[in-house]
Amino acid sequence: MIVAEPCAARDFLSGLGGMLPRPDAILVVSAHYDMPGAMVTTAARPGTVHDFGGFPEELYRLRYPAPGAPDLAARVAALVEHAGIPVRADPVRGFDHGAWVPLLLGWPAADIPVVQLSISSAHSAEWHYRVGLALAPLRAENVLVIGSGNLTHNLREVFAARRSPDAATPAWASEFAEWMADRLAAGDTASVLEAIAIGPHGLRNHPTPDHLLPLHAALGAGGAGATATRLHQSYTYGVLAMDAYSFA
Repeated sequence: MIVAEPCAARDFLSGLGGMLPRPDAILVVSAHYDMPGAMVTTAARPGTVHDFGGFPEELYRLRYPAPGAPDLAARVAALVEHAGIPVRADPVRGFDHGAWVPLLLGWPAADIPVVQLSISSAHSAEWHYRVGLALAPLRAENVLVIGSGNLTHNLREVFAARRSPDAATPAWASEFAEWMADRLAAGDTASVLEAIAIGPHGLRNHPTPDHLLPLHAALGAGGAGATATRLHQSYTYGVLAMDAYSFA
């Protein structure tokens, strides 16, 4: 909904393309591309996937016609497989909303090639971190790696309470987000990888792990010992932390 409703996260993402050096290509690890193992999109002309239901009609009319990057997909697969993690090619999948929403806001011209790499809820946070570490060489190749999820993500809390976009944030959500900010700033990767189990109200903020796993991949892609920088912090619907971090 951030492409349709004014909010702080939308303002941040709308300026992200101007904040960062222009990449030659973008690799998105999206919470909404969840497969049994690692898969990478290889289509030269991916479509736009509207992988949601019951939302305003205007969202279904949006398209993100960026080109794919089969050469980058092959490079991603080679890097991840070199780390001992099998990768399968996905020649038909288009961009899910975990990819096209932030890209549409940050790079609206859709003129930078984009590839998606799946998460796998069947695997651990540590597995995703290892996938990210394998991708670290892409930084030197001017490829921007984006992990797209939410620092807190409990949609049942949104719908059950009929929360408005500017609803107040309860302590159980803010305490987890601030704990994560503290652990990331401290370089405590072990705790970050165990956040759902050991962070305050971890399971309430993440009934399923899918929206946190992209952060683990992005953290790894920054390289071993990467420093986390908090670029943005806000909430929408009170309980969805929209924090953004860079890892370098």
